[in-house]
Amino acid sequence: MGVTEILGYIFRFIYSFTHNYGIAIVVFTVLVKGVLLPFSFQQFHSMKKISEIQPIIAKLQEKYKNDKEKLNQEIMKVYQENKVNPLGCGLPVIISFIILVPMYNLLRTYSEFKGVPFLWFPDLSKPDPTFILPVLTGITMYLSSITATPPGTTQNTSQNKTMSIFMSVFFTWMTISLPSGLAVYWIISNVFQIVQQLIFIKMLYTAESTVAVSSVKKDSRGK
Repeated sequence: MGVTEILGYIFRFIYSFTHNYGIAIVVFTVLVKGVLLPFSFQQFHSMKKISEIQPIIAKLQEKYKNDKEKLNQEIMKVYQENKVNPLGCGLPVIISFIILVPMYNLLRTYSEFKGVPFLWFPDLSKPDPTFILPVLTGITMYLSSITATPPGTTQNTSQNKTMSIFMSVFFTWMTISLPSGLAVYWIISNVFQIVQQLIFIKMLYTAESTVAVSSVKKDSRGK
């Protein structure tokens, strides 16, 4: 049994409660993001740690610019000392994109989605004729990408912004010809991502600020 068939069973099960395939897509997306929430937190935390050790990495790159092998060894040592896994940042993104192709096949081939209206668009299996969904996809993707960068990160800021704009425009253009249901999946996923990243920022950086303030007060009392 392929992934598309498994998704078909999942959507039929959700539909038995929602009685609407558009809402079923929304519920499915939220469930997927909910399952990935712990991994997404770890991803954001790893990105924060990586941004914090960037000055150390930059010094190592300058020091060992003529010795790549030694540079890689020292960088890995810094990662280990700071308990950073550079490969642990991509799991939520990989899983989200793995779902895209089966979702596309499901929306295009399963009769349950054909001719099913949702909100203002007439058919979940066909592109949105009003182009509202592609625009929303691009906007939410851009907001998701800029909130994914931990505060205080200065490395390659201009390059990151340029890449975010390019990817947002690219996905807007691509969504024009994709099923509306897939665009709904993207938009809900992006909105969920934006909200969770703002929460992560508040959790991680507020906690950090509280610890810093407590340390200052403790030092002042000690004096």
